[in-house]
Amino acid sequence: MNDLEQWRELGQQLRVDSIRSSSAAGSGHPTSSMSAADLMAVLISRHLHYDFGRPEDPHNDHLIFSKGHASPLLYAIYKAAGAISDEEMLTFRQFGSRIQGHPTPVLPWVDVATGSLGQGLPVGVGVALAGQRLDRLPYRVWVLCGDSEMAEGSMWEAFEHAAFNKLSNLTAIIDVNRLGQTGETMHGWDLDYYAGRARSCGWNAIEIDGHDVAQIDRAYAEAVASRDRPTVIVARTVKGQGVGEVANKNGAHGKPVPHPEADIAELGGIRHIHVDVARPDQGGEPHRFDADAPLELPRYELGGAEAPRKAYGEALAAIGRTRGDVVVLDGEVSNSTYADLFKEAFPERYFEMYIAEQQMVAAAVGLQARGWRPFASTFAAFLSRAYDFVRMAAVSQANLCLVGSHAGVSIGEDGPSQMALEDIASLRAVYGSTVLYPSDPNQTAQLVAQMADREGIIFLRTTREKLPVIYAPGEEFPVGGARVVKRSDEDRVTLVGAGITLHEALKAADSLAEDGIRARVIDLYSVKPIDAETLRTAGRETGAIITVEDHWPEGGIGDAVLEVFADADPHPKIVKLAVRHMPGSGKPMEQMAAAGIDAEHIADAARSLARAAVGAPA
Repeated sequence: MNDLEQWRELGQQLRVDSIRSSSAAGSGHPTSSMSAADLMAVLISRHLHYDFGRPEDPHNDHLIFSKGHASPLLYAIYKAAGAISDEEMLTFRQFGSRIQGHPTPVLPWVDVATGSLGQGLPVGVGVALAGQRLDRLPYRVWVLCGDSEMAEGSMWEAFEHAAFNKLSNLTAIIDVNRLGQTGETMHGWDLDYYAGRARSCGWNAIEIDGHDVAQIDRAYAEAVASRDRPTVIVARTVKGQGVGEVANKNGAHGKPVPHPEADIAELGGIRHIHVDVARPDQGGEPHRFDADAPLELPRYELGGAEAPRKAYGEALAAIGRTRGDVVVLDGEVSNSTYADLFKEAFPERYFEMYIAEQQMVAAAVGLQARGWRPFASTFAAFLSRAYDFVRMAAVSQANLCLVGSHAGVSIGEDGPSQMALEDIASLRAVYGSTVLYPSDPNQTAQLVAQMADREGIIFLRTTREKLPVIYAPGEEFPVGGARVVKRSDEDRVTLVGAGITLHEALKAADSLAEDGIRARVIDLYSVKPIDAETLRTAGRETGAIITVEDHWPEGGIGDAVLEVFADADPHPKIVKLAVRHMPGSGKPMEQMAAAGIDAEHIADAARSLARAAVGAPA
């Protein structure tokens, strides 16, 4: 049997196994898998270089299924390569199985979770950037894309960034099978459209018959030979190829085939072809950047003032001198987030992602898949554009740091389009996330240093305005802690703030003291995980808590504190001060006052609580 015949037979096996696993599960996407079977058969037989026994090998190529719903095909590949058994493949979608409905890194050969369309190629750009600029190894990144997801803007962010960075180590394969979930895709079988748009971005584009194994082989060879640009292979395929009752039929998406035994017979029956996937060349080791200086965080003297966003940039540059694995991405606002301080010090480890926040977060996910430690920064409001990428990063078990500056009404004159007022809530809701909100530049520097070692998705909210330095250099602020800034045995109310509102709470406490009302003040710099013990102690000892946040009332600091007392009986009276009306433009303190979160409003709320506590009219 020659190569062409063997590739055709392997393609049929991949189709059969896609049917078998999805039929065993009673669900799945066999027809979406069957269209790309020939494309993958040729890839794994000749062009992919991967040691399935050593998935951690840095020389391995990377195969990413951007069309993650074609997971039956991916698992059929793993079976053909000997990575999983036939028995395990048939546990597809069963509770507790590694062979899940969409790929996740539960399997060691899966770099990132896919299944939310429009993500695999942007992540692939990040992996390719790591290979080209950081690891400096010749591994290739192969991304199987669906034609439906080409309607996603994130895919075209990826096309632009890949071409701009001349990622010749990246090959996208578009499986143009014409049919989506509910009917024909936007461009059907118009290969010229996809190829033309890719070429306009600067890609090498090759149009082929995706079931002609000879054409597929030649296209891959041309992609590997490219030295100055990425390549996209635009392959015309048939959804459900090989089985007459589903081939090119609308309505078959996301369903097992109707008659699996007959359909398998039509494909020539079950096969047991084993593919010895080529091992990667072991020449060369991943590049490492020299960075062995002792950590010397910036120091800010008591009584001074500095913006936490600037403290972030200065701390990040300090960490860069001691951690060669730290890399930084920014969305073209680095002179506002102060990521440009890292850029100036370590240009080889800085990635300008321009105004493409989805690609920024996706690239960070790809970089961390190769073991780098990314910090990605932009205005906190604009992280909302990339929220699905953050959500999927958690599914990917990714470790990355997100930094959002210019949060809340306190940014002032720019107005509500620039004000993140939902970021704490959205990032708190991410599985396993950490949410930090420093109130002081020394505290900011300490938290940034801890972010570099913490697992999961870590979000740091930095304030635009300069804030007073209230903590001495070198003080420690463990993640999960809170700082009691002001207390006495006579405290009658607790004020809980973070960031800029902590300082308003301190002013309010001074005003209340003049009225004989003692107030405890807590700096809730770690919003998640939260210091429940400190809060419960304050609630028990003072009987009332006022939370103050430069954020909408839903899901932020107030709700985080309320959750601490959800099962407490009795529990303290809790009042939430938050932004409750759509802001406009104005000076920072005008905005704070209008939102009811400045010192005067905090003090008024505390006085009302104090009067109520002694039975006086509020």
